[in-house]
Amino acid sequence: MQTTWKPHEKHGKLTERSDLPDTVFACPKQRKEPMTDANHVRDAIARFDQTIDVSDEDRELAFANIKKAAQYYGVHMSESEWTELGRRPRTGRTAADRSESARKAAATWKEREENR
Repeated sequence: MQTTWKPHEKHGKLTERSDLPDTVFACPKQRKEPMTDANHVRDAIARFDQTIDVSDEDRELAFANIKKAAQYYGVHMSESEWTELGRRPRTGRTAADRSESARKAAATWKEREENR
């Protein structure tokens, strides 16, 4: 698969995500997982199975882009195929867990507002 990733190293002011070209993203169509340095490449690898609303074709492109960026930044990857990183999100959290977290967060925000 032909990659779309290209290095982007802008010096000076902090670059806003909206200023980044599509070519720095693992998933350029969805503009997900920017890879502008080695740490961002590691994040893209770690979050690969957490990305939602991405087709298998997009995952294949994302994996090719991650491999190219990893090679450029000197990040070791042991995976040779995108399926080794995952097809479906596996965060270990159920829908009930996420709902409970959201309920607690809402209660915390409400409490903070009341204490202002």
